[in-house]
Amino acid sequence: MPVKNLKQKKTELRSKYIKLRENLSADIKSELDRKIFERLTALPEYKNAESIFAFISKDIEVDTGAIINDALRSGKRVAVPLCDPGTATIEFYYINSYEDLKDGFYGLLEPNVEVCEKAESSDLMIVPGLVFDRNGCRLGFGKGYYDRYISDYKGLSAGVCYSICIENELPLGYYDKPVNLVVTDKYTIDTR
Repeated sequence: MPVKNLKQKKTELRSKYIKLRENLSADIKSELDRKIFERLTALPEYKNAESIFAFISKDIEVDTGAIINDALRSGKRVAVPLCDPGTATIEFYYINSYEDLKDGFYGLLEPNVEVCEKAESSDLMIVPGLVFDRNGCRLGFGKGYYDRYISDYKGLSAGVCYSICIENELPLGYYDKPVNLVVTDKYTIDTR
C-alpha cells in the first residue's frame, strides 16, 4: 500500500475507533473494563510475572487502574512509561502507588523521576491500542512510541482492547510491530 494511502487508511481507522469508544456509555465501558481485567489477571503469564510494564489509561482506553492496583497488591513490581516527545520514545519507571505520578505530556500522568527508579526489563508489558487485529498488530494514537519500544522488548507483550475494536487485518507500516497476546472482554488472541 502506498505511504499516502496507508496514512489515510490509518487516519480513517483512528477516527472510527475514537468515535466508537467515545460513544460507549460509562456503564458499558465499566463492564468491558472489568471483563478485560478478569481475563488478563487470570492468565498464567500475568500470575507468574514478577514485574509488569503498564500504561496509565486515558478516558477512552481500557482502564488500567484496577490492573495496576492488583499487580501492586500482589507484590509485583509495576513500571509505567515516561514519554519523550522530542525523540518519540518511552522509558519505564517503577511506581509504588499513584502518588508517584505527576502530570506529563499529552495530558497523561507519568512517573516522577525524582522518586521513581528506572526499569530496564519486565516479564509482561501491557500495551494500549485503539484497535488491534487478529495477528496482534495495533493502531494507537499515531505517535509510534509503543511500536518503537516493542521492537526491542524481550518480555511478553499483551495488548488490551475491546472486542468491538478488533479488525481481521490492519494496514501496516514498516515500524508496526505485533504484540504476543490481545486480551479483550470476550476472548484472548495468542499470536505466538
